Amino acid sequence: MKRRTLLLSGLAGGGALLVGAAALPPRGRLGRANTLPAAPGELGLNAWIKIDAASGDALLAMPRSEMGQGVHTALAQLVAEELHLPLARVRLIPAGHESLYGNVAMFVGQLPLAPQHLEPGRESRLARIAQWSVAKLARELGVNATGGSSSIADAWEPLRWAAATARQQLLGAAALRWQQSIEELKLEDGWISHAIGQRAHYGELAQAAAATPPGAVALTPPAAWRLIGRPAPRSDLPAKVDGSARFGIDQRPPGLLYAAVRHAPMLGGAPGAVDERAAMGLPDVLRLVRLPPYAGSQPALAVVARNSWRALQAVRALDVQWQGRPAGALDGEGIAAALREGARRAAAEGLAFRSAGDAAAALAEPGGRRVEALYEAPYLAHATLEPMNCTAQVRGGRVTIWAPTQVSGLARALAARVAGVEEEAVTVHVTYLGGGFGRRLEVDVVGQAVRVALETGGAPVQLLWSREEDMAHDFYRPAGAAFCEARLDEQGRPAALRIGSAGDAISPRWMERVLPHLSTRIELPDKTAAEGLLDHPYAIAHQRIAHLATHSGVPIGFWRSVGHSHNAFFIESFVDELAHAARADPLAYRLALLDPVLPRHAAVLRLAAERAGWGQVLPAGVARGLALHESFGSIVAQVLELRRDAQGQPRVQRVVCALDCGQVVNPAIVERQMEGAIVFGLTAALWGRIDIGADGAVRQQNFHDQPLLTLAQTPRIETYLVASSNPPGGVGEPGVPPVAPALANAWFALSGERRRRLPLWGASA
Repeated sequence: MKRRTLLLSGLAGGGALLVGAAALPPRGRLGRANTLPAAPGELGLNAWIKIDAASGDALLAMPRSEMGQGVHTALAQLVAEELHLPLARVRLIPAGHESLYGNVAMFVGQLPLAPQHLEPGRESRLARIAQWSVAKLARELGVNATGGSSSIADAWEPLRWAAATARQQLLGAAALRWQQSIEELKLEDGWISHAIGQRAHYGELAQAAAATPPGAVALTPPAAWRLIGRPAPRSDLPAKVDGSARFGIDQRPPGLLYAAVRHAPMLGGAPGAVDERAAMGLPDVLRLVRLPPYAGSQPALAVVARNSWRALQAVRALDVQWQGRPAGALDGEGIAAALREGARRAAAEGLAFRSAGDAAAALAEPGGRRVEALYEAPYLAHATLEPMNCTAQVRGGRVTIWAPTQVSGLARALAARVAGVEEEAVTVHVTYLGGGFGRRLEVDVVGQAVRVALETGGAPVQLLWSREEDMAHDFYRPAGAAFCEARLDEQGRPAALRIGSAGDAISPRWMERVLPHLSTRIELPDKTAAEGLLDHPYAIAHQRIAHLATHSGVPIGFWRSVGHSHNAFFIESFVDELAHAARADPLAYRLALLDPVLPRHAAVLRLAAERAGWGQVLPAGVARGLALHESFGSIVAQVLELRRDAQGQPRVQRVVCALDCGQVVNPAIVERQMEGAIVFGLTAALWGRIDIGADGAVRQQNFHDQPLLTLAQTPRIETYLVASSNPPGGVGEPGVPPVAPALANAWFALSGERRRRLPLWGASA
């Protein structure tokens, strides 16, 4: 633990990161076969792949959580490709908790680098060194997490190499058995054969293959790919259609009890005296449990009952005297005012994530035209359709949990601490997740469930939050504000740009919750707060992109596309304002302003515009808006068509999306991810908000006051992919950021009204 502590401290410390990494020995990610436990009839070939001796099927160790993004299918495709197996014959088994399965790409993605330093073939030396160093450190840390749109990017090389190595071992075993040359053997659908008649399936060769060195291993060249780059049916779809898929909330171990939770109405509050007579008088109600804070949760109360309905009824029947609220906390309007003031100060005083030339001097020069604007974004809840839940059992010195989690290792560690056992005594079953969006990077519910399970005499208990508890006690997307100012030259191009943003830093708060013994009191720069601004793709000689970290006391966390989710709205709205001030077409203005070293951005923008018919005349009462944004290694442009209905409300009728995400593994999954992201982003842009009253309580309670986009309101969505041989980027999150600015820009084109505060519609817009 001391070594891991040192490494994580180095990661958080940034400055110590390169020094720490330099001392680390190089390590591969193939792993040893004995890393993966083998049941009778299974032969391990490396830490990722076993072969079923009876069927010849491949068993793939799966470390990533399936939350609707299709990762279980896409990762299996990589293995099936190299093993020459049908996709259906790659079966998934849970990966263990070894550091080998940690997510390296997610940590590398946290580097605060602009795309100009990362463009394939043009990477700067500094970027290469930083990425190599962080990759080494992350490999040592081995944090098994599903997030940051990183699963494919992380697995792209390791999984293909693991499968290709296993393939060579199988071929080598066949060659030795038949005394033939490997080059004369043929692979097809899990069978190896030779022209003179020998034939065996992988299961027949697996035992010999396990003892056969792989020799020279090469990846299958793209020209020979059968599966990569082609649509394939999702492996999880049949079970989700017929209802047999088991999410966390569906777990039913024998003897299961149920628990419902109730927190103080105000953020930071706690239960005081409790009159439990009404609750305990209800049938099937068993006991009341007081819950201390776990991983950032508030102290709370839980009631255990024989069924979930009675547990929910009983916890609401408790007569509680609530205490306290966080010291120094402000209501939502007070926080918003502080952020507005902070953004203006940050422009000149904040930490500069990106600086070139002398923005202050260039802004002060006479001549030209000055443009400035202040943008704001609210707190947002994750509101996953499957409410927060965890099932736990503590019996015989062991802990078993069934959890829809994005961080199984961190869940295991917290369960062990709460139960007072070693981590090796904890078994984690990761279930399907009914939505994650970053909420399930938290483990507070796991701690609560284990604490309740300690009170049930060994019986398993499923702890469940109601929708109202989830909405009122989330770890919210931070509220933020940005003050943007520019001076346009005589040609209408920005001669200088200065952006100051303000908002809470997510990473330090998350570290405090899930890794408290590794967090530091030093408030370090947090890239997540400024991403989307610091890495804009425009070439401007004089610019300063700065951020002021705040600490409001409101619980905050990672929300889908994180800082990009609102920073894209800030900068792409402002670029639209600059184009309008310059009397230029928004598309032409962006193309002229793009850094010439980023040709992929221009190609994506042109593709979206072409397919949307940009420049063509629209019917009266319809307008278009566009936005371009890169996040998580992928570039997305969207053109949105908007009309105003008879009540004056906006109706989005079409969204055209172009995407360059590098090499596409499964285009059907990528298209569904873009569609889901656009619906998710539209919902947030139109109505998404969390308001905190002067009493410290969240005002929104359920979907009636934070609505989701309905099927009838969902526009036609078209997705176009740019062919690419670059390594894969993310697809789960990059479709969200451009939606809000494209919508706001379309509304301006339609109405002449510039809306600078999210949500664009709703009570306060």
